[in-house]
Amino acid sequence: MPEARSTGQEIQSEISAMVRKSQEAAVDAIKLWADAVQSITSSIPTPNLPYSDRLPRSEEFVAGAYAFAGQLLTSQRKFAENVLEATKPLLGAKEGPAAAKGDTT
Repeated sequence: MPEARSTGQEIQSEISAMVRKSQEAAVDAIKLWADAVQSITSSIPTPNLPYSDRLPRSEEFVAGAYAFAGQLLTSQRKFAENVLEATKPLLGAKEGPAAAKGDTT
């Protein structure tokens, strides 16, 4: 079974690398777009929107969204662990591959 685990880890590493590369490409494209827009709009006055000072800054919004996502992920992990714990009786007294094969030692 160690081969399957290393294969799984290898696949995860490849997916992570592809995600990172695509994220880097997206950020580079957005930087180019933002620079182009800035050069065009730098002379246009910024409108004064009512209550805009009460809105969260972009950094605060992202930090809050990721904090919330982290809380949800923690909750989901606990749920999954509770489900596994609740289903232990279905596997018998033992848990894991030996129990699934009927090993009673």
